[in-house]
Amino acid sequence: MRQLQGQLKTGKGDGGSGKGGTDPARWFERAGPLLERLCSEGPFSNGVALLARARAILNELSEPEQIAVINAHPRIGERPDKLSTASFKEQGYRDDATPPEVFLRLANLNEEYEQKFGFRFVVFVNRRSKTAIVPLLEARLRGSRDEERRTALREILAIAEDRLNREEGRWR
Repeated sequence: MRQLQGQLKTGKGDGGSGKGGTDPARWFERAGPLLERLCSEGPFSNGVALLARARAILNELSEPEQIAVINAHPRIGERPDKLSTASFKEQGYRDDATPPEVFLRLANLNEEYEQKFGFRFVVFVNRRSKTAIVPLLEARLRGSRDEERRTALREILAIAEDRLNREEGRWR
């Protein structure tokens, strides 16, 4: 968020294009109630404003609405044809050398997680391999449902912030 906070002071943030820089659908794909609210309330002046409003909306949503936002996110290790272009890149499918046993382990852990908590596991991959995500998912299975729901929402915001930061050097 630090990079984005500087943009608020300078008034920069849409790369000078004047269009599309804060389109919520680009940063919160398929996010159901969150995306609907952001789209109805926009346009936003910059990414800082968009993320601040998204954070506030996530806190205002009912638990079932929050879970709908979480469940709109793709599973880690999901079949590539089920991912958006952004998720495909973020999950590292372009140059993927993940062994089949890791995909199987992720599928089993995702299922266990969803059965335990009632929603999908969400993590800001941050260019980590699928192999590196396995122990993280295993550790998160030890958390409480409420803790995991809050963590998933924070991770969704971190993913959106990273997308904003990386978009054509727009926020650097």
